[in-house]
Amino acid sequence: MEPRINFQDVPKGLFDSLIRTGFHFKQSKVDHTTLELVKNRVSQINGCAFCLDMHYKDAIHLGETPVRIYSLPAWKECPYYTEKERAAIALSEALTNGHQLEVSDELYATLSAHFSKEEIAELTIAISLTNTWNRINKAFLTTPGNYQPGQF
Repeated sequence: MEPRINFQDVPKGLFDSLIRTGFHFKQSKVDHTTLELVKNRVSQINGCAFCLDMHYKDAIHLGETPVRIYSLPAWKECPYYTEKERAAIALSEALTNGHQLEVSDELYATLSAHFSKEEIAELTIAISLTNTWNRINKAFLTTPGNYQPGQF
């Protein structure tokens, strides 16, 4: 499969704000493993092969285990996610499933029990940014498989 559009074909500067926002998460107060779990879950829901490859490799590089990554679609039945991680994963699903897009008061209360307002904001933006990159990579048909951890 050949890419439809290469990132080199995009007008210079078009992605600058998205990239700068992504760099913010290197200093995030949210645990980086949790962020990668969330990014993996969003990419699984959206079926973005490039992003799944990237976030899987980044998570493994951070010390995450394969079983916790490939079990994300069944996270509610799995015993190896913390309550804090479950709240973050639930938020990722609430903001990604197009037919829903609702963060209930109950979910927000659960999030608030584990995360500060700043951290909830960071999670929300990380999830939204991952959804954006998923859509771009699916439209461009970006080729998966060659990503190296930390490449971007």
